[in-house]
Amino acid sequence: MSIERKVRAVLNLFEQLDLEISEFQNKTHLHCLTGCGNCCTNPSIEASPLEMLPLAFHLFLIGQAESTLAELKTKEKNSLCHLYSSLNVIDNTLGRCNNYKYRGLICRLFGYAATRDKYGKQRLVTCKIIKENQIEGVKNANEAIANGLYVPMFTDYYMQLSQIDFKLGNIITHINQALKLAIEEVLQYYAYRPFPGGLENIA
Repeated sequence: MSIERKVRAVLNLFEQLDLEISEFQNKTHLHCLTGCGNCCTNPSIEASPLEMLPLAFHLFLIGQAESTLAELKTKEKNSLCHLYSSLNVIDNTLGRCNNYKYRGLICRLFGYAATRDKYGKQRLVTCKIIKENQIEGVKNANEAIANGLYVPMFTDYYMQLSQIDFKLGNIITHINQALKLAIEEVLQYYAYRPFPGGLENIA
């Protein structure tokens, strides 16, 4: 499968998930606090190169793949996500994603998806801030899930992702390393191929 087809398949998966999350939010009224980037300040966020492939491809199209790769190579092993930008010098949990459109699968799932506990019951995986500030909402959401409300499942989406490319979808590593591997995949693919989509002069 070509890089372009893989990217399209991943973006289609993202679009499906975004619709499901939007519906889940509408029914539960759970939401992230405006300007909160607390989950992005976790230095151990992991992702697969495949979920970062749309971003890598986008960077390639706009001529920023090589420069981004060079920046990633200078980062320490457990540094914060390359895409995260803190908006407050004192409190780095206030911030935003610099490329929200192309954020990874893990970034979309966290907060509005579920896993199964040891008894096989679905449990909402959400952040401490939502749990502390929307106590009643989280309680109602878990009750609704127990009563059959559909919630996206982490395992389901990662299985669908791996079906697009088993190798790239099953490498789970630090999110910056995942982006690095995705960029290298794109650059290697187009090293001896024409620029995609007849856009030879864009990069």
